[in-house]
Amino acid sequence: MQASFPLVALVGCPNVGKTALFNRLTGSRQKVANYAGVTVERKEGLAVTAQGAPFRVLDLPGAYSLRSRSPDEAVTRDVLLGRQHDAGQPDLLIFVADATNLELHLRFALEVKQLGIPTVLALNMFDLAQRRGFAIDCDKLSAVLGIPVVSTVAVRHGTLDGLLTTIAATLSTHAPLVPRPSPAEWHAPDATQLRHLTRTALQLLDEAGIRIGTPPVSTYAIDRVLLHPVAGLLVLVALMFLMFQAVFSWSAWPMDQLDNAATALGAWASTQLAPGLLQSFVVDGIIAGVGSVVIFLPQILVLYFFILLLEDSGYMARAAFLLDRLMGGVGLHGKAFIPLLSSFACAIPGILATRTIEQRNDRLTTMLIAPLMTCSARLPVYTLLIAAFIPAKPVLGGFNLQGLVMFALYMAGLVSGLLVAWLLKRFVFRAAVDGFVMELPTYKLPALRNLALGLYERARIFLRRAGSTIFMVMIAIWLLCTFPLAPDGAANPILTSYAGQLGQLLAPLFAPIGFSWQMVIALIPGMAAREVAVAVLGTVYAVGGQSDASLATTLAASWSLPAALSFLVWYIFAPQCISTLAVIRRETNSTKMMLAAFGYLMALAYGASFITYQLARHWS
Repeated sequence: MQASFPLVALVGCPNVGKTALFNRLTGSRQKVANYAGVTVERKEGLAVTAQGAPFRVLDLPGAYSLRSRSPDEAVTRDVLLGRQHDAGQPDLLIFVADATNLELHLRFALEVKQLGIPTVLALNMFDLAQRRGFAIDCDKLSAVLGIPVVSTVAVRHGTLDGLLTTIAATLSTHAPLVPRPSPAEWHAPDATQLRHLTRTALQLLDEAGIRIGTPPVSTYAIDRVLLHPVAGLLVLVALMFLMFQAVFSWSAWPMDQLDNAATALGAWASTQLAPGLLQSFVVDGIIAGVGSVVIFLPQILVLYFFILLLEDSGYMARAAFLLDRLMGGVGLHGKAFIPLLSSFACAIPGILATRTIEQRNDRLTTMLIAPLMTCSARLPVYTLLIAAFIPAKPVLGGFNLQGLVMFALYMAGLVSGLLVAWLLKRFVFRAAVDGFVMELPTYKLPALRNLALGLYERARIFLRRAGSTIFMVMIAIWLLCTFPLAPDGAANPILTSYAGQLGQLLAPLFAPIGFSWQMVIALIPGMAAREVAVAVLGTVYAVGGQSDASLATTLAASWSLPAALSFLVWYIFAPQCISTLAVIRRETNSTKMMLAAFGYLMALAYGASFITYQLARHWS
């Protein structure tokens, strides 16, 4: 991004459509990084005014106040005060407010206005407000507030012309509202000041002649079902079950096509390269390794599609509210649901999402159990072993048996996490659970553009990892599996390689849980990223000359069922992700907490795998 362009920051409460507005303004011209010194995500993009003048757009984390009770809110405060030097102080603020909930959001807008930064109030979801009978005169509201006010519908094309015109006009004046306080002069408002701002906001709305509408009858009707303590839970379980069934059924065809493409590419490369080390490197190392991971991209996209759908529709917050009683039963805050559900996609954003939980003990507990939620990186491992050892047949009235096993694996991680949370809150992080207050956003149809951009970003991140981390690991694994070269006529050449020697050295430690030396080899580089284990197995068996068929077929012929079940259980619990451990270290600022997470997860994994393997051997 060009640092010389003006910086426009989007600020506002959660669930007001800031991200949708950011996506509409910037499109694909955006990048994601972290703020310096913290793990809070920083989203910045490039947009242009109606006259073609470029400007940078910064999407700040949602906040309810500058008092900053959570790390997310602290970042928003620091950027607005100019303390976050890598971001720079914004030249203009776009305060995004939900037009159907001005009483709550206008109080925060008045707090932000006191910073003296030129500000535009964007009343988002204006179409919903009109349908509900709200009467909002933007010009009159602008007059009583003393800042420009525009209406927006971020999910609809062609509705931001007024906002872009106002941005251009405001940037050209550079006139501050009031003198900007320096970071040293600024003090967080106390409770008395916040109550005064609330009264002022209500008074200004009255002066502007704002007539408040009412939610549609359909909202109450839907909430009567979705928030019902019994029916709501049944709907939630059904949605989760549908999601995991879809991960298998919807992605089957594209996965087959990617698998066929990888096989055809490997066969073509074999014909183009003479037998030898180069052919082995390209076919067995790169194509067999990276290709065995890339084919799982459709499943990851299906999973993220459901998560984005739940977030954009307004259901996610209701699910958190619904599960508050269950969470409270194990000592968790209701807000823990959203980080835990995010962890089903990836534990890293799940851990980062704990910043919205105010109490430190609640936040630490949620962080420590987030890795037990089955993230998308486990999908390649689960799918590979389920395809190899679980028959694809209908059961229980037509459900896919493989999908049921996948659902059971996910539920095992979730139930284990709740049990660990109960133990932590009972014996380690003893504290009363705060009352749960959460704004329930408006129901709305998810915008296809936002879904597409979210899936595109997830696919890009996954393929970038496959093209960098996994690619480099595959080169190292191929070298370890190939050298030193075995003597001519060796029955199993890979046993003489460095990888074979290391695997055989460590195999006795894992023999009680049924792991072969090939499995042990997959665990070590799998610490870089869980899905790497699949690529490593593909390379190990390819170099060993045992992968004439698909990898699933090879494993079905090479592994026993007890060993496969033990390996599956290992991946439910094992801390096979250095990045997750590093984020725990940064979020807690404690190496001790990171080591505690690693230790208890490793002990759970070994103990559960041991029990599974021994019971499976006894019954088989």
